[in-house]
Amino acid sequence: MSAGVATKRPKMSSAQPDDRVDWKKRKEEFKEAKKKRKEAKLIKQLEKQKKEELAKSENAEQEHKKKGRAYTVSVALPGSVLDNAQSAELRTYLAGQIARACVIFCADEIVVFDEEGEDVTSVEGEFKGVGKKGQACVQLGRLLQYLEVPQYLRKMFFPKHQDLQYAGLLNPLDSPHHMRIDEESEYREGVVLDRPAKANKGSLVNCGMRKEVRIDKQLQAGLRVTVRLNASQKQGDAQFDPKMAERMSCDALKSRVFVCLAYPPESKTYRGTAVAPHVPTTEAGLYWGYSVRLASCLSAVFTEGPYEDGYDLTVGTSEKGSSVDEASLAPFKHLLVVFGGLRGLEASLDADPNLDVSCPSVLFDHYLNTCPVQGSRTIRTEEAILISMATLRQKIATAFSSA
Repeated sequence: MSAGVATKRPKMSSAQPDDRVDWKKRKEEFKEAKKKRKEAKLIKQLEKQKKEELAKSENAEQEHKKKGRAYTVSVALPGSVLDNAQSAELRTYLAGQIARACVIFCADEIVVFDEEGEDVTSVEGEFKGVGKKGQACVQLGRLLQYLEVPQYLRKMFFPKHQDLQYAGLLNPLDSPHHMRIDEESEYREGVVLDRPAKANKGSLVNCGMRKEVRIDKQLQAGLRVTVRLNASQKQGDAQFDPKMAERMSCDALKSRVFVCLAYPPESKTYRGTAVAPHVPTTEAGLYWGYSVRLASCLSAVFTEGPYEDGYDLTVGTSEKGSSVDEASLAPFKHLLVVFGGLRGLEASLDADPNLDVSCPSVLFDHYLNTCPVQGSRTIRTEEAILISMATLRQKIATAFSSA
């Protein structure tokens, strides 16, 4: 055969196996593997997010314990201060000024004592209504109680009454426990509803929310209760990233539903726990309103207190006292600040049959003039509360910061 002649290639037999790659099948396998990686990555992110939120909640609980306030502040004043008002409307408004002054400086207790011999210790019963004179202690105590109760509970605890005929003049306290319907908080004030409940299911409580709260205890209907809401109710769909959800396949959505079912499903009620009224203050550091106590005389302010060991630090206020600028306060558990009426603490001392002393200063640990250089001959009680508590606030902070 000559070199110029080209040789023919042998033809492939049709029986020979085809080594071509099935790219369509490979592409589907690649998509499936990619989908599984996305699902695994999503589940891993969700688990990580869940751990982070759990760590945050634990840190928040520890911070709450650190923020808790271990001391209380009580304010005492005579009910006769209402007699300084010239009309029934001004009498009501004056009570509102006193309540706001106490709330601004986080008073835990307001004691209204009698210096006119009325001898009243309760606001229960029927009264003639807010007048120009008389029954000042009862009227002041009732108005203070009305203002302290959150607005959504007032109709349940205060039916229509003549003592509250001018309640529309009162400025709201707007304290932390006076919450709006959609405001989120760990604690809320509520009233136990008169609803039939199954055994061991707890009571239903109206906490001023869109849903009622089922607490862990069976309590008497009509009772006011402080409720701690379960934090887990705030979790659920909010944990998922919407942008990531758009990229998820149908199989991944099944994983999302499975994760959601780990949290409490949507129900007709919220869940909560009944706690003592002081818990929001002692554990979370929230100011949670004040209690009102009526005392029959000045000495009863000290002897009938709610604390087992009494008040360990007492302060009397008078223009005859020593200058507040030179005073310093030691750390305490229960502070009591007492204010006089129109004629000062001397008149309260003279009207008390249980006290046989000539000067009010011997009754207190500190007897202070909280406004040493005053430009007016007199300082009204509602003004004295603001001046004195503003001055003592920094001294209280200094006492506990150095403790």
